Amino acid sequence: MPTSAVPHAKSRCPQYPGSNVKRFPVPDNQVDWSQNWPQYKPVSHTDSAVAKKPAWADPDIGSFSPNFNAVDGSVDRTSFEGSYKVENGKPLNPRGRTGLIARGLLGRWGPNHAADPVVTRWKVDAKGAKIQHPVTKKPILQFVSIKRKDCGQWAIPGGMVDAGEQVTLTLQREFSEEALNSLSVSPSERAKINERITKLFKSTGFQVYKGYVDDPRNTDNAWMETVVVNFHDDSGDSVSELPLQAGDDAGQVKWADVDSSSPLYASHSHFLELVAKERKSHW
Repeated sequence: MPTSAVPHAKSRCPQYPGSNVKRFPVPDNQVDWSQNWPQYKPVSHTDSAVAKKPAWADPDIGSFSPNFNAVDGSVDRTSFEGSYKVENGKPLNPRGRTGLIARGLLGRWGPNHAADPVVTRWKVDAKGAKIQHPVTKKPILQFVSIKRKDCGQWAIPGGMVDAGEQVTLTLQREFSEEALNSLSVSPSERAKINERITKLFKSTGFQVYKGYVDDPRNTDNAWMETVVVNFHDDSGDSVSELPLQAGDDAGQVKWADVDSSSPLYASHSHFLELVAKERKSHW
């Protein structure tokens, strides 16, 4: 198992999201699978939304035999973390124990692949000049931030990679659906928005991160992984001027300053810190 300096924490949150289910408590020193722990009695939980067998979810193990650590038909079951172990037909979380088995809210056994677009612009004054932070004297970046309906936290827009979908398409689709609400505008407006988004997403984005996400939905047998790409509107003429509206998964949406003091969902603060470093902006 690839060990990380800090064992996953959100993946061991005491109460599983969207439920009254309490995880079996896992102390830091027992997270790694290499630690022998006969007393470990994880709780089994699969959310009813997953159990209803929607198109985005796998069936139960036993009723089908997935091909783990491979591209299995149109479903990518490979992990950015490398090869993961499979025990009794079920994949094991590469970052260790979570106190909960089965799938929780996640559709796939093993890695559940997401894509998170970080769309940024420079914060400018009325004359278009970059605004510098009074303390760090560095220019301030702003990013498109959505308020998640499920937990009320601010986050980067993003979502699951559809079976067989290219990640670049997921990034553009999720940004359109979640941040720009392209699902409920007039056809002429939609065309104009899509043109601007396509222009930005055709630019070479900076890959911020690719790998495991310490996410409260993770279980011993199902976990989140993501590709985070920063698309920066440097000249301010592609998406910077678009009026933002909240889309299907989002409660609210806004341009927010990239700043270390802003609390964000899951690992999103860390992703923004990497963007700020790359763009040499205030953090």
